[in-house]
Amino acid sequence: MRRIEALTGENVFAYYRNVEAELLKAAKAAKSTPAALAEKIEHMQAEIKTLAAENESLKSKAAKDALGDVMNRVEEVKGVKLLAASVEDVDMNGLRDLGDQLKEKLGEGVILLASSCGGKVSLVAMATDGAVKSGAHAGNLIKGVAGFVGGGGGGRPNMAQAGGKNPAGIPEAISQAKNVLETQL
Repeated sequence: MRRIEALTGENVFAYYRNVEAELLKAAKAAKSTPAALAEKIEHMQAEIKTLAAENESLKSKAAKDALGDVMNRVEEVKGVKLLAASVEDVDMNGLRDLGDQLKEKLGEGVILLASSCGGKVSLVAMATDGAVKSGAHAGNLIKGVAGFVGGGGGGRPNMAQAGGKNPAGIPEAISQAKNVLETQL
């Protein structure tokens, strides 16, 4: 059984007038003509993609600038370097990018980054291969500190992430990172 709907007579003309009016409205919103609307939309999509990439780059730079020179915050836990720090208004993607940059700068060790963005907390932990061989586990570190921010998470030995709902717990999570790492090593 199939259902077929059709327009006949004057309704066909009314339908196409409505479609034409919507097309003109869309062209006006895009500051274009109906004939050039598809090309204009493609151009706008390319521009949006470029601006989004530029925005991500600026967010990453802002996060890096917000941390300043963090190498003086590096602590040593049983022979493994630990860098635990917090930044403001950085999303999970920005934290991962920042973590990768800091991991290169640190050389060998463990990094824990926390950020509050829009009332939510993001945590990222990363451990280099040498730190993992020494017993460090990013997933266990995240599990150990995520409770302080009212959340949970986990991951692999070399990279883990978590979310939470309590930004006020970030300082405690950062300060407890050393104790949690100590139990792993």
